[in-house]
Amino acid sequence: MSRQKKKKVSRKRGGAGVAIYHDMRVEEDFDRCAQRLVETIAFAARRQPGKKRRLYLDVQGHRNDPDGYDRDACEIMGNFLLTFLMPYLSEASTPLGFYRNPRGQRDDVPGVVAVADPDNRPDELLNLAKRFRGVKQDDRRSRPSLSAIADYLGVKEAACIICWSRPVHRAHAVPGSLGGSNDVRNFAPLCEGHHKQAPDVIDAEAFWRWVDYACQKTERTRLALMHKVAPALIPDPGPEPDGAPGTFFEQVKCELIDLYGWVESDFEGLAWGRVLDDFYVVLEQATGKHFDVDRKVSTYAWAYNVAKKRVELKGLAGDGLLDA
Repeated sequence: MSRQKKKKVSRKRGGAGVAIYHDMRVEEDFDRCAQRLVETIAFAARRQPGKKRRLYLDVQGHRNDPDGYDRDACEIMGNFLLTFLMPYLSEASTPLGFYRNPRGQRDDVPGVVAVADPDNRPDELLNLAKRFRGVKQDDRRSRPSLSAIADYLGVKEAACIICWSRPVHRAHAVPGSLGGSNDVRNFAPLCEGHHKQAPDVIDAEAFWRWVDYACQKTERTRLALMHKVAPALIPDPGPEPDGAPGTFFEQVKCELIDLYGWVESDFEGLAWGRVLDDFYVVLEQATGKHFDVDRKVSTYAWAYNVAKKRVELKGLAGDGLLDA
C-alpha cells in the first residue's frame, strides 16, 4: 500500500474538513504534479464547498545534492504551493514545512493550470544536449545497490516502479552507452518487460515522463494487486480490457497522442520531409538500444517528438522569432 499513488480526498473525523493526500512520486515532474494537485483540490471544492481543505504532500525521490530536493519538488513545495494553491486551502503540510492560510480559503479553484512546457529548451533541443537529474552527477564507477535505489525512492523494497512486480533490473534513465552516470538518481527499478519497453534516450526527464505514462496505463493491474491484499478496502477492478496492439507505427502514433499531446492535425500538417530528416539525426545521435531491440515504440515516439520540436524551433529562428 505504501507504493500506491495517493490522489484521494477523504472526510476528516466529525466532518470538520477535507484531507487531501498526494505523493509526488519520482516519475512525476512539476507540470504533472501541479495539474493533479489542482484537479484534486478543485474536485474537493466542488464536492464539499466551504469545508476546510488540508493538503498533505509527500515526495518520493526528487532529492538533489546535497540531500535536498530537486528543482521540480522545490518549486511545487515552495512558490507553487504558497502563491497558487494556498488561497484554496486552509492548511498544507509538506516535507519542507507546515503552512496555514490566515485569510480563509476560496472555493473558486480553477480546473486547469497553465504551466511551462518542461521540454521548452531551445538550445538543448537543437544541440541534443544530455539532461540528467541532479545538479552534479555522482562519478561512481559501480551501479548503486537495489537497496540504495529503494532508499532514494522512499520505499522499503525495490519492486518495478510501474507494475510492482519482482525481480527487477536496475534500469538507467539515461543509458550508460549514451553517457549516463551511475548516480542513484539515474536509476529506476523496472521488471524485465518494462525495461524492454522503456525509452533509451539522452533525456532523463523524458524517461521519467514515460514511466509516469506507463504507470497510468497499468493502473488496473496495480488495483488488482491491491484488491488481493485488501479485498474489503479495494474493489476488484475486473479483467483487463482486450485491445489489439496494432502495428509498430500505430503504437508510436498512440504514444505521440497520449504521452506527447499530438493531435490529428499534427500528423496531417507536418512538413514530414524535414521532420524525417531531423528524426534520423535524433535517432542516431540521441538514442540507444537495449536487449538488441532495434526499434522501441517509446524511443521512436520520443525521437519523432523531438524532431518535430527541432523543426519548429528552426522555423522560428529563421523567422527571427525564437527569442521573441
